[in-house]
Amino acid sequence: MFDIRYSKQAVNFLKSAEKKLITRILKKIETLKENPIQHDSKVIEGYEEKLLRIRVGDYRILYEVNYRNNQLGIVKIDKRSKVFRNKFLMS
Repeated sequence: MFDIRYSKQAVNFLKSAEKKLITRILKKIETLKENPIQHDSKVIEGYEEKLLRIRVGDYRILYEVNYRNNQLGIVKIDKRSKVFRNKFLMS
């Protein structure tokens, strides 16, 4: 099982989103704890680190997997139209 770390952007997004959306997103993130590479996960090109994305309706969750430390880093959560604009990773 993987531990989950959230970026500042992800935390801020979850604080400002509506409760139904938060529930859906957190449920999807919980499934990543058991299986970080799911059938609907896709690798994102153009980043230095290997980032994956998973869909929750019109929203996307960008995350990275650290197998050595059994950690998932939730890098960014946002609408599809906004999620790929700024490139930044967790530190």
